[in-house]
Amino acid sequence: MTKPSTRKATSTLIIQPQDNVYTRVTAKILTDLEQGNLSWRKPWHSEHIASQVMRPLRWNDIPYTGINTLILWNEASEKGFTSPYWMTFKQAITLKANVCKGEKGTQIVYADKFMKEEEVADGETKTSQISFLKTYTVFNASQIDGLSDAFYKTPEPVAVNKQTRNQELEQFFAHTKADIYTGSKACYTQSIDRIQMPPFETFETAMRYYAVLAHELTHWTKHPLRLNRDLGRKTYGDEGYAKEELVAELGACFLATDLGFEPMPEEHHAAYIQSWLQVLKDDKRFIFQAASYAQKATEYIQKLVHP
Repeated sequence: MTKPSTRKATSTLIIQPQDNVYTRVTAKILTDLEQGNLSWRKPWHSEHIASQVMRPLRWNDIPYTGINTLILWNEASEKGFTSPYWMTFKQAITLKANVCKGEKGTQIVYADKFMKEEEVADGETKTSQISFLKTYTVFNASQIDGLSDAFYKTPEPVAVNKQTRNQELEQFFAHTKADIYTGSKACYTQSIDRIQMPPFETFETAMRYYAVLAHELTHWTKHPLRLNRDLGRKTYGDEGYAKEELVAELGACFLATDLGFEPMPEEHHAAYIQSWLQVLKDDKRFIFQAASYAQKATEYIQKLVHP
């Protein structure tokens, strides 16, 4: 009998050549960036959904996460869909509804993995973890007839007093136990594990303050004692720096959506766009990784507040 090897399992990614989802999604985002647009912020710039942006939802109210959030946000903005609900053709049939004739669905992805054993040269057995992406098609409720009224109802806008601190948001950020202090600029310093924020009164609106804080809090999750996220930053402005900033940007958008406010654009976005363009051109898979890192950061923060 072959003795099982104690070698560490390796991980491989399988991509179907006929449908390279990495290239397709990244190409769309690159096109937006080259025009000075951030794909993940489109929902807040669309008249039909700007006042009630929320996570895309499955038919059973479970939110989509990671890269699928970006894909469906982008599609809803471009097609004018107001419903947050998305489902497959079969799911619509199960709900006794029908996709409208001529409607085209949106491809999203599902990540999965399986274990593969193979015999190596020395007669031992090596176990490899094979990761792969599956694509499948979903339709927005706006493309489907016969669903219950709940699927077509547009969420109510979130009312916020922009001139004063929002107590619910104040409590949320306080419950993370992050060390936040008032200083001259917005930044997270890992060596001292502290978030510095300018005085609340220096921001144009309360929501702009919370948007910046959400960005810095996403950075805060990278600490080795939390998510231990290291994207290879060596010096200010290098590729690792650009990657971490993209993760924080997406994390701020995800968190802002969950908390019900607009992630106001930062002054540095114009400069960041050029570095993000280069990163995504060099690595077609990174937008998927960045969305995954941002999703994990958001979930980590939410669990701190709602254990």
